[in-house]
Parts: sequence; C-alpha cells; structure tokens
Amino acid sequence: MTATKLADLQKAALVHTAKAREIIEANADKDPHDWSEDDRKAYDEALAKGRDKLEEIKVAKADLAVIDSAKSLADEIGLPESAKGDLDALGNRPVRERVKALGLQVVESPEFKAMMAPFGGGRIPEKQRIQSDPISIKGLFVGGTDTSAGAFVVNEQTGIVEMLGRKELKIRDLISVRRTGSDTVEYVEQTSHTNAAAVVPEATSSAAPTLPALDGNPLAAGASLVNNPNGGYKPEGSWAFVRRTATVKTIAEWVPATKRALADVASLEGLINDELRKDVAEAEEAQILNGDGTGENFTGIRNWSGIQTQAFDTDIFRTVRKAITKARTVGRVNPNGILVSPATAEIIDLAKDGESRYYYGGPFSMGPRTLWGVPVVESESQADTDVLVGDFSKAVFWDREETTVTISDSHADFFIRNMVAILGEERGAFALTRPKAVVKAALS
Repeated sequence: MTATKLADLQKAALVHTAKAREIIEANADKDPHDWSEDDRKAYDEALAKGRDKLEEIKVAKADLAVIDSAKSLADEIGLPESAKGDLDALGNRPVRERVKALGLQVVESPEFKAMMAPFGGGRIPEKQRIQSDPISIKGLFVGGTDTSAGAFVVNEQTGIVEMLGRKELKIRDLISVRRTGSDTVEYVEQTSHTNAAAVVPEATSSAAPTLPALDGNPLAAGASLVNNPNGGYKPEGSWAFVRRTATVKTIAEWVPATKRALADVASLEGLINDELRKDVAEAEEAQILNGDGTGENFTGIRNWSGIQTQAFDTDIFRTVRKAITKARTVGRVNPNGILVSPATAEIIDLAKDGESRYYYGGPFSMGPRTLWGVPVVESESQADTDVLVGDFSKAVFWDREETTVTISDSHADFFIRNMVAILGEERGAFALTRPKAVVKAALS
C-alpha cells in the first residue's frame, strides 16, 4: 500500500459522493419519496459505492500507519551519514545502525509479503484474521528472555515473607505467672474452713465447767462450753490444709536446617526462631487450659478436679449469671473473666430481643465486651461446649526456663551432613491453687 494508492481511492470516493450530491440538488424542490424511480436508484447506487470506497480508505490508512510507524522508528534510531559503515572494536556494525532498519526489515521480509499476497492492492477485508510466519529480526534485543536483554532484568526483593496466620494467645495474660528455680513447686491449699466465731458472754463464775468430764478432761472432744452457764468460754474454729506439688515439665519443638541455608539467607534463622517460640507458646496455652494430666501433660483448668459446674439454664446469659453467683458464694472470689470461644462470642454478639434489637449494642457498639459487668475474654483454645467463669489469678504458671532457642549439629549424623537442629523449648509448672474459684458453665 502506497500514498498514491490511497489518493486514488479517495478520488474515486469523491466521484460517487459528487454524483449523489448532484441528484439531491436536481430534486431540491421535492421530498425524497417524490423522486423518480431512476433518480432514486442512481442515488442509492452512488451512496453504496461511496461507502465501499470509504471502507477501502480506512483499511489503506491503517496499513500505511503500520508502515509509517516502522519507518519512523528506523528514522529516529538512524545514524549520521558519516558514521555509516563504521565497525566497532569487535568488527560488528554499531548497535544503532543494526536496529535502525527494524521497521523496514518487517515490511520487506518474505514472511510479511507472503501474508499480504492474497490481498490484491494491499487491501485487507474487514474482520479478516491474518497471521504471518515468524519474522526473523537480526540483532534485536528483547526483554523477555535470559539470552537477550532480559538477562539484565533483576527481580526486586521486597523482603516480605508472609507466614500462615496465628491464633491470638490470651490465657497467659489472664492467669498469674511467677518464676521458680526448682523442678518442683509446693503450695498449700486450704481444704475446709469451719467458722465458729460467735458472741461470747462474760464469765459469771470462776468455777470449772459443769459439763461431764470425758476421760478426766473437762475440755475433751464432745464437751460444749460455749453455752456453759458459767460463761466466758470462746468457741473453737476448724481449718484444714493440704500440701500440693506442681512438677516442672518441658514443652519443646525442633526443626532441621542446613548450614548453607542459614548462611545464605540472612533472615532465615530469625524467622525460624520466631516461629518456634510461637509454636511453644501455643502449646503452653493449650496445656494450661485443656491439658488432660496424662503422662507429661499438665492438668488444665477445664480438667482440674474440684472446679465448680453450672448446668445450662434457658440461655447463655442466665447460665453465666448463675455461674458468677457460684464463683462468689462458693469459690469466694470476685470473677475477673468469662472465657469463651469465638463461636460463643458470636452468639453473644448476635443475640437479639423480641423486637430484633441487639442485646449487645449491635455492629456499631464500642468499648470492651462484658457480661453482667465481668470482662469477656475470647480464646480459640476454649471449647464451644462451655464457658469458664471465675478468678483466673488463682491459676498459676511457674516459669522455670522461659522459651529459649538453641542450634546444634549434635543430632544423629547432622555433623557430617552440614545440618543443624534448631530447638525451641521452655520449662514450667502449672496449678489451679483454688479450684472452686472457677466455674464451668454448660451451653446446652
């Protein structure tokens, strides 16, 4: 396609449009439906031919635009005449000279000409799909391959390492945490308490008690002196204690790594250390709350012998309120938390009254979550079947060794294989020192 061919098409189109204009002017005093049959037919033919030429002109302009763009690129890259023919130190043409004829290489290539051959005059019909064989371009630098300019493209290292999500740990912040320097921890738990305190009347006589003596001892067991007519005798209370022992246990995890990996990836060791610490912390929370006491497992709060229970009563709100009462009247504590699972927290948040109003304030409520004035603590470690209500400061975790991470090749054949074991571990003991301070309330 050339500019001359385009001009010829434009002239031919103008001939047809001029013919149509003449017919319109000749019938200027008539409406189109009053034209003669010959004028009407001639006008339609001229208009149709003009439209056909217009389509040919559009295709011709598009073809010329492709060629002009290629030539323009070649012109922009071109060298001064004085530099043409010069060779570089390696005997090659200068780079700019090698690529300046890029557009011409395309349009003059056998593949391009073979593609355009079926279309006479360079006109490609509308909606016609065309495709040439691969066109070989000499000396072309491309960025999509490592054998060309792509070899110079370096990936940007963001430093972002996106790990899998972690559950939020809440239990350690809720209970009491202390330190110990021993492998066993002893504490004393009161098992009973009889409060015999009473008002005592003033003594009226210095005489000995008048109650029958038992084995010659007027104060022996079974003798009641409080209401003795001589007065002045104080009542005796009764307390009982037991010594308990909590054993320090180990929570640990290790992973293998090669020395080369640790040396080549600067952040790998820190990443492993952090993940090991988090794994140990998750295991600690699970043991404190749900440990079954078998083997080396802790006995967790939910499985501790002696904690109180509250049966389900109508709904979660009434049940929790009754559990609070038990914690206060039997456990003799002021509850500092209601431990719930995420599913239970959702039930609380979505609860509505008879008029579809949220009890809890709805999605736009602000402030800490409470039930009956007691903070609600949401933990993924808590079961969906119940809630724990009580004073969690009575649950104590003793740290013997806080979480540490060590690296060693003294494992199996790691030394000769240039591998290391990265170990994270902690040691601690746990006890619920006052079991009745916690109430397990059923949710069904």
